[in-house]
Amino acid sequence: MSYAGGDSGPATAWRNGSPVYDREGTVCVIGAGPSGLTAMKNLREEGFGVDCYERETGVGGAWNWRHDRSPVYASTHLISSKPFTQFPDFPMPDDWPDYPKHTQVLAYLDHYADHFGLRPHIWFGSEVVRVEPAENDRWDVTTRSTGGYGTERTHRYDAVIVANGHNWSPKLPEFEGLDTFKGEVIHASAYKDAAQLRNRKVLVIGAGNTGCDIAVEAAQQAAKCWHSSRRGYWYAPKFALGRPADQVNDLMLHLKLPLKLRQFIGQKTMKSTVGDLTRFGLPAPDHKLYETHPIANSQLVYYLGHGDITPVPDVKLFHRNSVELKDGQEIEPDLVVMATGYQPVFEFLDPNLLAVDANGRPRLALHAFPKRFPTLAVAGLLQPDSGLFPLVHWQTVAFARLLKLRDSAPGKAASLYRKLESEVDKSWTDAKVKDSSRHWFEISHLTYLKALERLIQEARP
Repeated sequence: MSYAGGDSGPATAWRNGSPVYDREGTVCVIGAGPSGLTAMKNLREEGFGVDCYERETGVGGAWNWRHDRSPVYASTHLISSKPFTQFPDFPMPDDWPDYPKHTQVLAYLDHYADHFGLRPHIWFGSEVVRVEPAENDRWDVTTRSTGGYGTERTHRYDAVIVANGHNWSPKLPEFEGLDTFKGEVIHASAYKDAAQLRNRKVLVIGAGNTGCDIAVEAAQQAAKCWHSSRRGYWYAPKFALGRPADQVNDLMLHLKLPLKLRQFIGQKTMKSTVGDLTRFGLPAPDHKLYETHPIANSQLVYYLGHGDITPVPDVKLFHRNSVELKDGQEIEPDLVVMATGYQPVFEFLDPNLLAVDANGRPRLALHAFPKRFPTLAVAGLLQPDSGLFPLVHWQTVAFARLLKLRDSAPGKAASLYRKLESEVDKSWTDAKVKDSSRHWFEISHLTYLKALERLIQEARP
C-alpha cells in the first residue's frame, strides 16, 4: 500500500501553493500502536472513515521492538496484570500468564488489528510532517514517506486523533563533565538485551520500573551493578495476598476505602512483605503510597539482599574515568544506563494547539481534549495505576461519540465541549502526586473511568 492517504481524487483546495485533497467524512489517526488501533476501531464503529498513518512497517507501536523508537527490551513483561491491560471487547487468551511478555502483547495487538479489519486503513511507512487547522474545525495533515523520501502530500480531515505515544523521546539529564567521561553512556531506550551488560561494571541511573528491571538484569549479568536513586520510592511486589498486586489495589478502590486507609493498608502490606528497604541502603520514600507512579518489581529486593545490586545516591558529576555521587564517593563504571524516562513530543503540531506550557506539558481536559479545538484529541497520554489499553478504549469511544454528536446535535455538543474545557486543569487522582515530568499525568483508573463514563452518557443525542 502506498503512503498517501486514500483515493483522494483531484485537489479541492490549496495551501501555501500546494494542493490539498479532501477526505470528507474521514478522521486521521496518527500512529498504529495500541492507542491508534483502538481509536480506529471505535471511530469505524461510529460510522467514520479512518486513515491511519504509521511511520513504521507494522502495528504495535512501543510494543513492536523491531521499531526504531520502541523502548522494549528482551525481558520486558507487563507491569499491569492481564485483566487490567486487555481491551474490554477483545480479551487476552485464558491460558496466558498474569503478566504477559512483550512478544505476547505484540501478537495480541496483531490479532486485534486483524479481528477488527484495521490494516486496510493504515498507511505504513508514512510519517506525519504537519497538522494544521483548516476552516470549519477541519485539519490539514501533511505526510511523506518515513525518512523524508518522496514528495509531501496534504489531506484535509474532519478530525484528528494523535496517538503517537509518549515513551519514545528519551529524557536525558544534564551532568557536569558528562562530555569528558570515557565510559559508555546509553539511554534505556538503547537497551535491548542483557548481553549488553555482561561482565561490565554498570551504573543504572533511575529508579522507575525500567531502571529497576535493568538493575536486576545487571545483577545477573554484570561484574558490578550500582543503582542510583534520586529519591525513595514504594517498591510493590507484583503479587500480594496470592494475586497480582494491581487486582488487590482495585478491590480496595471498589470497596470505596478512603485514600488514607488504602495508603495505610498498602504501606503495612509492603512493609510486611518487602520490608524496610533502607536497611539495604535505599533512601526512605519522601511521600506516601500512590503519590508517585507505582514501582512493581519482585526481584529488586532479592538482589539487594544478596549484595548483587549496590544502591547509591544521585549522581553529582562525571570525571574522565569515574562518577562522583552526591554523598562524595566515587565509582568507576564502564557502562552507564540512564533510565531517566521519556517526554511527550508532538513534532508535527504547533505547541499552542495543545497549550503546551514551559515544561512541555500539554493542558488537556481528561489529558485528551484541548481547548478551542473540538475536533482534535490526544489518545493515551496517561500514567495510570493500572493498564492503559482499556482507558484509551473508552477515551476514544468518548471522542467518537462527541464527533458524532456534532453532526446530530451541534448545540449539545458545543455545550459539552465548554464543560470539558472548564476541567482542563482538573486532577484525576485522589492522591497528591509529585510535581515532576514523570508524574504530572498520573491518574487513578477508577476515577478516570467514571469521568469517561459520564462523558459518554452525556454525549448521547
